[in-house]
Amino acid sequence: MVENNLTIGFTFALYLVVMLGIGVIAYKRTTNLSDYILGGRSLGPWTSAISAGASDMSGWLLLGLPGAAYVSGLSAGWIGIGLLIGTWLNWLIVARRLRVYSFKSGDALTLPEFFANRFRDNTQLLRVVSAIFILMFFMFYTSSGLVAGGKLFETVFGFDYTFAVTVGTLAIISYTFFGGFLAVSWTDLIQGLMMAAALLIVPVIALSELGGFSGSSAQILAENGDMLKWFTDASNGETLTAIGIVSSMAWGLGYFGQPHILARFAAIRSPNDIPAARRIAVSWSALCLLCAMGVGLLGTVYMARDLGDGETIFMVMVNAIFHPVIAGVLLAAILAAVMSTADSQLLVSSSALTDDFYKAMLRKNASQSELVWVGRFAVIGIAAIAYLLALNPDSTVLGLVSYAWAGFGAAFGPALIMALFWRRMNTWGALAGIVVGGVTVVAWAQASGGIFDLYEIVPGVIFAYIAIVVVSLATGEPTYEITEEFDSMKEE
Repeated sequence: MVENNLTIGFTFALYLVVMLGIGVIAYKRTTNLSDYILGGRSLGPWTSAISAGASDMSGWLLLGLPGAAYVSGLSAGWIGIGLLIGTWLNWLIVARRLRVYSFKSGDALTLPEFFANRFRDNTQLLRVVSAIFILMFFMFYTSSGLVAGGKLFETVFGFDYTFAVTVGTLAIISYTFFGGFLAVSWTDLIQGLMMAAALLIVPVIALSELGGFSGSSAQILAENGDMLKWFTDASNGETLTAIGIVSSMAWGLGYFGQPHILARFAAIRSPNDIPAARRIAVSWSALCLLCAMGVGLLGTVYMARDLGDGETIFMVMVNAIFHPVIAGVLLAAILAAVMSTADSQLLVSSSALTDDFYKAMLRKNASQSELVWVGRFAVIGIAAIAYLLALNPDSTVLGLVSYAWAGFGAAFGPALIMALFWRRMNTWGALAGIVVGGVTVVAWAQASGGIFDLYEIVPGVIFAYIAIVVVSLATGEPTYEITEEFDSMKEE
């Protein structure tokens, strides 16, 4: 066992060295704030598509979703269906228009800056409020990644949970600090391909050893007859409610407001690359979601049913199936999933602090070099707070992600969609949508029972759209300059 741990540990160390090396290379190509935040808008279709998917799915894909399938069976798949539909619609509806509009509207580098430029908000109120919500929800989102990293090191090496979270945090900070967006995107491409390979290999081997589809299905049904039912929660045998199904599929609504995904759209080198990127992104997501469900379902009969934590099923199966060298590579895919999301979240949070607070409010004439270094040290500060949140060993990856996902989806999704496509929207409508969406998620999540069991993103999104329309129509029309810029988008 000790020898196995040493072998796996060496593989992990080698992987981390490669990631840090990429960070160093990106550091040499990062000369200004645009490079640090958006990589100079130079991403190709493969990098933008896979890095968007990898930064989106996170450790949730290799821990949370397999764990949910392991406990609840096929009924956990409604989340995956919602996410796949959301991925496709986000690339189809938002990607091209945001890429063009963010550049046309003052070359906006962040989502808050885009809102401020789009509505000519010289008070910076819209920008600051947007940045506050980004920082608040990303604390929970980044924390979920650190929890996943802690579970990885704890399960594989038997590390103390606190020590495990510390190791994972330091690893993520290292290359994000130096390389910025390019380092994050390049490493996400590698990490995304590793995630897909790991998720494909494990269920394929387990499936073959269990006798193929028919043999494994028979064993799963013998273990629990509800495991392969779409409308029954196998953990308790209860039929899913309409609220439960809607809540699961509503995860797809969250895509339109995730700043770390939207940053990839803005960073694509050309709008003409978007159709290819969309095909790559949807294919990658479909493969990973399907295989993650397969890991959880097959794990119920491939491994013992008495795992203390269902979210460790992928790690336990990898250790049981493979030689330590191969296991080290596949387990590094979990570290990849964790790092690919946490680094993106740290960077977006750092961007919000640097561009939307420091530059906009404190040092409007700060040099590019100064802004880059402020961004780097902001990464450390934000990571420290997320680290403190992650120290609770009872935290679940899925729970933390669901709250942050809903917060972003409701606060920014409706505001962005309407900003991109509604000519009459104004500053006050945008501000109302962001505040109402974000506050609704926080308030709804505190209640429970009956209608309040509905995933908080649903009422958050509905109320945000209503607020945007009502407040925009109740206040003054946008200026000629704003509408002229909006109308010019028809030519793009």
